[in-house]
This record gives sequence, C-alpha cells and structure tokens, in this order.
Amino acid sequence: MNTKRSLAITLAAATMSLAAPAVAQSNDVAIQIKGFVTGVLPDGAITDVETDLIGLPAGSQTRATDSVVPTVAVEYFLSPGFSLETICCITPHDVRGTGALAGAELINNAIILPATVTAKVHFDLGGVKPYIGAGPTYFLIFSEDVGADAATLGATDVDLSDELGFVLQAGMDIALNDRGLGLSLDAKRYFIGTTATFRAGNTVALQTEHDLDPWVLSGGLSYRF
Repeated sequence: MNTKRSLAITLAAATMSLAAPAVAQSNDVAIQIKGFVTGVLPDGAITDVETDLIGLPAGSQTRATDSVVPTVAVEYFLSPGFSLETICCITPHDVRGTGALAGAELINNAIILPATVTAKVHFDLGGVKPYIGAGPTYFLIFSEDVGADAATLGATDVDLSDELGFVLQAGMDIALNDRGLGLSLDAKRYFIGTTATFRAGNTVALQTEHDLDPWVLSGGLSYRF
C-alpha cells in the first residue's frame, strides 16, 4: 500500500502543476481558490464477473457507500471566460452487499484520490457566473481492507484497481462583494469504473468489474485574486 500512497501524492502534485498555465504572466490571468463541503455519491454496482471460485449466489450485487468530505479547488483563468481547474481531496468508502448479499461487509475503508483537471467555459450574467466544464480524471484507490463477511469466505486480501476516466462539470460562482469573495456551487459526474480482486492467499478467488460513476456535489466559498 505504501507504493500506491506515494503514487497518489506524486500524481496529485503533478495534477496541480498541469493546471498552472504557461502564460501565468498575462494580465488576463486570475487565480480562484474554493473551499467546499463535498458529497461523493458513487454507484459501485457489479457489471461483470471475471472470476468466481466462491460461487456467488444469484442476484448478488454491491454498492459503494457515500462520503462527505472537505475539498479544495484551485482555478487558473487564462481569460475571463476560460479556466483550468484541479481539485484536492480524498474520500473514504466501504463496499456493501445488496440483493442476495444484502448487508454483507465486503470492502472497508477504500480511499479514493480523484486526480482531476477540467477545462471550464464561463458565462457572465453580472453577479452570477455559470460555467460548464469537462476533462480527464485518474482514480487512485488505496488502503482498502477485506470486510468481515468477505473474510469469512476465505478472502485474505482485496485490491481495487486504479483507473482512467472522464468527468463533466457544471456550476456557478456568485459574487458576495467586490473584493473577490464569492459563493460557489458545483456538480460533477464522473464516468469511471474499477476492478475488485479478492485473493485467498495467492489465489484469485473472485474478480468483478464495477461501475463507480459518482456524482460529486459541492458548495462553499471562493476567493479570486
């Protein structure tokens, strides 16, 4: 797990660097920092079973738990109507059974670092500035532990794969004064999955494909300078 944590930190730093425009000396460039309270609402449903040595019962399904965390966004304006944004956060999630596996504890404390950069187009409506955006994301998932019920089936280790995906974004910035302070509301929809691999010793006992596709909803204060 230490290797994945190191990779997560490195990629987060690289993401911040990628978002900084090379034209930072231009007079048109501004920086906006946002502090959010963010709800992360993933799916987590099984879409395919690659390996099943334990014999999942018919109707087995899973879900990933929701998470509410503080997040920070840093935005670089190349012009008044165009910006690049990156976010910094980690979100903890568990995976629980539904259907025939209802209530089963399968994976505990999976930490997701969503390294994300979006390009945003802004519309000026006076004190309210709506925007839309899109961009790539890379989910680094680490620290996941075998849940109690998965352990009773013989699982000794679990891994959720890191994956590349895509995100769509919409929101608005609302000016609170003429000194750069504002209110920001933001919604993102990620399109990304992961592969869950349960091992019993050195044997892959269960491998399943999952949709994550989380909604990420944020609200908070912004400061532009």
